[in-house]
Amino acid sequence: MPDLITPAQFHQSEGVGDWRVLATCVATRVSIASFAQGARLLERLSGLAEGLACRPEADLRPGSVTIRLAFGDTGAPSKSDVELARAISSEAAEMGLAFDCLSLQQVMLAIDAMSIPTVMQFWRAVLGYVAKGEEDLVDPYAVSPWIWFQQMDAPRTERNRIHVDVYVPYEKAQERIAAAVAAGGRVVTAEHAPAWWVLADPEGNEACIGTHMEFEAPA
Repeated sequence: MPDLITPAQFHQSEGVGDWRVLATCVATRVSIASFAQGARLLERLSGLAEGLACRPEADLRPGSVTIRLAFGDTGAPSKSDVELARAISSEAAEMGLAFDCLSLQQVMLAIDAMSIPTVMQFWRAVLGYVAKGEEDLVDPYAVSPWIWFQQMDAPRTERNRIHVDVYVPYEKAQERIAAAVAAGGRVVTAEHAPAWWVLADPEGNEACIGTHMEFEAPA
């Protein structure tokens, strides 16, 4: 797949400084003064996306529009993402809109399991999600958090088997970790930093703060 690039290569590309690579997408957030202004941005966005195989996901909220270019099955950004992100940024700038990419985050839930197919079946039924591959469940409407299942080698009782993964722009990771520690948490391990850090709350429930820096384009 020659079109694929690494997250680092995406960030090094010209014209995409308003975007950040998260866990499963590249994204930006545009500040808006009104719903009507956001709708006008989406109208321009629809024109840019016409005819593309992979279309942007857009979330219009009071005060902002969040735009995501999902990786799909490739697991990595592409040169096409660079071109589309650059075009979207140009349209927003032409409208005089400001970007707020450092407020972005992507939340995922991770469940450790001895038998992933069995446990996945339960969560798929409870949530009404659809399977994506052999270890992921996704909301078919791309609204609620992605869930992924991690294989356990042996039963574990001393630690929580469900944890939250929070992917943030790489510039925000240390700030988020410091805030968590100040709120009574602790760093369990920084062994995989700057890809991710494992933290725990005062009662031992765990969360990971992650950045794009663990992801590389498939060979």
